[in-house]
Amino acid sequence: MLEQAFATAEFLAVDTETNGLAGDRCELTEIGAVLVGGGELHDEFESVVGVAHPLGRGIQRFTGITQAMVDAAPAPEDVLPEFERMLRGRVLVAHNASFDVRVLRQAFARAALEWPAPPVLCTVQLARRFAPLQRRRGLATLAAALGVEVDEVHRALPDAKTCARVFCSLFGKLSANAPTIADAIALLGARKVRSRPPKIKRPRGERPHLAGLPHEPGVYIFRDADGRPLYVGKSVDLRTRARSHFTTGATWAADAEHVDHQVTESELGALLLEDRLIKALRPPGNVRGKTEPDGYVYLRCRLDIPFPILEVAREPAAGHAVCVGPVRGRAAAAELVEQLNSLFGLRHCGRALPRREHPSAYGQMGRCLSPCLNDLDPNLYRERLDQALKLFVGRDGGRALLERVDEQTKVASAERKYERAAWLQRRKHRLESLLERLGGVLRATHTGARLVLAPHPEAAGRFDAIWIAGGRVVDWGPVAAPEELTVRSASAFRAAPAPGKLGGWLPADAVAEARLVGLWVAANRPPTLELGARTGEAAHTAFLARAGRTTASSSTA
Repeated sequence: MLEQAFATAEFLAVDTETNGLAGDRCELTEIGAVLVGGGELHDEFESVVGVAHPLGRGIQRFTGITQAMVDAAPAPEDVLPEFERMLRGRVLVAHNASFDVRVLRQAFARAALEWPAPPVLCTVQLARRFAPLQRRRGLATLAAALGVEVDEVHRALPDAKTCARVFCSLFGKLSANAPTIADAIALLGARKVRSRPPKIKRPRGERPHLAGLPHEPGVYIFRDADGRPLYVGKSVDLRTRARSHFTTGATWAADAEHVDHQVTESELGALLLEDRLIKALRPPGNVRGKTEPDGYVYLRCRLDIPFPILEVAREPAAGHAVCVGPVRGRAAAAELVEQLNSLFGLRHCGRALPRREHPSAYGQMGRCLSPCLNDLDPNLYRERLDQALKLFVGRDGGRALLERVDEQTKVASAERKYERAAWLQRRKHRLESLLERLGGVLRATHTGARLVLAPHPEAAGRFDAIWIAGGRVVDWGPVAAPEELTVRSASAFRAAPAPGKLGGWLPADAVAEARLVGLWVAANRPPTLELGARTGEAAHTAFLARAGRTTASSSTA
C-alpha cells in the first residue's frame, strides 16, 4: 500500500473525543470519520461510544457529550469493527495524529480487537511543511487561516470534516512533492507518529499467556520468571485490561512471564483486593502518583489534642476521632463546619492553639468560648464539643442538627430573645441549603455496623458482601446463604463500637481502605442493611430479596 500513487489513494480523516483523562484512564467517547478521495469529501461515519466510568462534569460541558448519551451509546466492541472496515486500505489522516492514534489503539486493545496499523498523516505536520508562516496550528485557527469555514468544534464529526478540508486545501502541494504514500510519510516526517504499539523486548520468552483470564471483575498479578510480583492491577474485565498493558509499553512488561488472577463478584471487591495485595506484595510496577481530586471530603474531629477542632480533609482521621462522610463539596463542608462552630461556640482557628491577650472576633461576638485566652475550663469546651459531635452519632446528623436549631429557637422565643431567635432561623435556612448541597446522610463513620452488597457489573443476582464496622471493612466475600450471612453479620456487629459511643479508632494503615470503600459506597449507593443485635436470618433473606438475590440462588452459592 505504501507504494501506491499518492494522487490516487483514499484517505480517512478521523477525530476522536475522550473522557478527558490521561494514560490508561483515557476512554473513547465519540469517533468521527470522513472519506477523502481526489481532494474531495465523500462518505461520513459518526458514533458516540459507551464508556466504563462516569464522565466528569467539565468534559461534558467542554464536548457537549453527556452521561446520558454515552449510557445509551453502543460499546466500543460494537462501534470499532465498522470503523475498521471503513479504514481498511486507506490512509488515516488526523490533526495531531499521535493523540488520535493512541486513543484508537488503546480502545481497540480494550475491545480485544487488533489495531489495523494504517499509514498515518498528520495535518499539523502538513501545515508545518506547506504553511510555515502560520505559527498557530490549532485546528480551528489553521482552518481559518486557510480559508476553511468552521461551524462547530469539540465534536468528532465536525472536527473530522474540518480536518478533511484542511487536508484537501494542502493536498495539491503534498501531491506535487510526494509521488507515493511512502514519499508523503517520509516528507512529513510522519514516522515520528507511531501507528503501531512499541515493540517490547522480551529476552526470556513471549508474552504471558492471557487466554486463561476471564471476562470477569477481579485482580491480576504479573510475575517474572522467578515468580516475583511485578504489577498488581484490577478491572471489571480481567482479560481486556491485562492485554492493554502490552500496547502501552509499560517498563515492567518486558520481564513479565506469568500472570495470576483472582475473580471477584464486583468492582468494589476488586478495589479492595488490589489495595491489599499492593500493600502486601509491594510490586515495583505499582507507583503511586499524585492523587487526583475527586470532590469528596470528610468532616472530622481528632479527639487526641487539647480543645479539639472540626476540620475538613480528604481522608478520615487516623487514631481516636469522629469522622463524617465522605460528602461531595469541600466549600459546602467548610461552611457547615463554620456554622457548627458558631452554634456551639467552638474554635474557629487551626489545630495549633494560639495564645491571645484579647478574644478573637468570633469570641467578641459570642460565637467562640475563646480557649486561646488560657482561662477556659477544658471540661466546658469538651461539653460543647460533645453536644455537636453527638448529633452525628445517630442515623442522620443533618436532621438532628436542624431539630437542635428548632429547639434553640423555641427557647430563645420563650425567653423573648427575639434577635437570637431570628438569627437562629436564618441559620436554619442556610443549614438546609448546605445539607441539600452535601447530599446523603451525615453520619459518623464509626457508628454502628452494616452489610453492603456490591453488585456484579453485568450479571444480575451476583454480589460481593462487605461488612463495615467502626468505619473499617471487617469481613467481605461472595454472597452466601442467608444463614452464613447471619453468622458473619453477628461477628461484624460485635466488632462495632457500642451504640452512642463518641469517637472511633481507625489505625493509620486502614485509612486508605476506609476512604476507598467510603467513596465507592457514596458514589454507587448500593443495597445496605443496618445490623443490630437481633438482625437474624429472616432479615437477611428479605434483604437479599430486595437486592435481587433470591433465597434459592443464595443457598447454592
